[in-house]
Amino acid sequence: MNLDWNQLGRRSFLQQAGLNFGALAAGAMLGDQAAASELKSALPHFAPKAKRVIFLTQSGGPSQIELFDFKPNLAKLAGTKLPDSVRQGQRLTGMTKGKPQLIMPPITKFHRHGESGTLLGEWLPHLGTIADEICLVKSMVTDQINHAPAMTKFLTGHQLPGRPSFGCWASYGLGSVNRNLPDYVVLISRMKRGSDQPLYNHYWGSGFLPSRHQGVKLRSAKDPVLYLNDPDGMPRSLRREMLDAMGDLNRKHHAETLDPEIETRIQQYEMAFRMQASVPDLTDLSDEPDSTFELYGPDSRRPGSYAANCILARRLAERDVRFIQLFHPDWDHHSRLRSWCVSRCVDTDQPSAALIKDLKQRGLLDDTLVIWGGEFGRGVAGQGQWDSPEAGRDHHPRCFTIWMAGGGVRPGISHGATDDFSYNVVENPVHVRDLHATALHLLGIDHQRFTHRFQGLDFKLTGVEPSRVVKDILV
Repeated sequence: MNLDWNQLGRRSFLQQAGLNFGALAAGAMLGDQAAASELKSALPHFAPKAKRVIFLTQSGGPSQIELFDFKPNLAKLAGTKLPDSVRQGQRLTGMTKGKPQLIMPPITKFHRHGESGTLLGEWLPHLGTIADEICLVKSMVTDQINHAPAMTKFLTGHQLPGRPSFGCWASYGLGSVNRNLPDYVVLISRMKRGSDQPLYNHYWGSGFLPSRHQGVKLRSAKDPVLYLNDPDGMPRSLRREMLDAMGDLNRKHHAETLDPEIETRIQQYEMAFRMQASVPDLTDLSDEPDSTFELYGPDSRRPGSYAANCILARRLAERDVRFIQLFHPDWDHHSRLRSWCVSRCVDTDQPSAALIKDLKQRGLLDDTLVIWGGEFGRGVAGQGQWDSPEAGRDHHPRCFTIWMAGGGVRPGISHGATDDFSYNVVENPVHVRDLHATALHLLGIDHQRFTHRFQGLDFKLTGVEPSRVVKDILV
């Protein structure tokens, strides 16, 4: 471009400069879109074992000591100080730092279940009925000790908000077979009593991925999705005409700016139009037989309960939604562990086991990966007076337990081990990054090759630190 800089006014200069900067930006966006298109066309990298994921997210940190990690010798050490050789100077939260670390033994009895002989705490009797279907991973590790950063890391691979969640990565890479429902659906339990533990939107946010991949939250209300219904007096045919006209305008705008969010807007308008028909059919449980509600338990008839959401999860799986995530809060038991933890087990034990049974009898478990777990575990030292009914446990990131089922996971096994105090992993540690790598692997994705370019960097769900597929737990 030849310009007479002596005759160029300020307005002309800015106009010309703007055009050039726009061309640079457009070129960059075209390059990124081409790279993204090439990446997605290569997915899956290999034949997947799982077509979909159901992530039963227990927010707050369930106590592995009472539920999964049997440590009978702790009874002999009750009330004694946790040895320094075990604690190894590990960080404590402000709630227990500087206070005596006195051992509180498990307050539950453990029993063996199934042909596998899996040991489970007595507060999980229904989970015992599917012991031969699940894989316990007892050696989970994270590096975050507080809820928000730990849950953010558990779901996005990084402790700071701004990264895409696991469900968004699955949507971005694989999409969904069902065009009438979102790729990624979020269900949050409506608690009988209020919970003071917030669930932030970035837990299911798309981060730097196109926003159409973010989780869509279904509410337990008359309108499961806000602003989805047309106002009174607007026929569906008129809404269709409006969307067509708006789509034409947006496509013209996109041709000028190449802004990928405009494409997202077009797609989301179309998805909302289709969801007007598909969501009411999904959330109406009146066609479920009484046997379904008996299987999932008495709370399953209460809209928004964890049990009702487990039924919805199965219905979403039947409709081939790619990623389904349930959030159940209030596992943060710093006090009254023996009553509050029991309550959360009552909420979740029967519905979680029922979901596995239901998926299996419908032929869906083999290609559905189910994950149950929270962001960290609980410490062996009692919080408060250790032998009081008011006692609880503080956060503990260095070892905790999750369980998995279906979708290519070996059933009826326990993986990894902790020391005699359930304080440190001593065998086969599984970092949160390894869990992500393994889940992606089951979806047919090589986590090392699955990237998205943002601000000049190729980001991965598993980040830049070492991570691995845990092959010992795979079929």
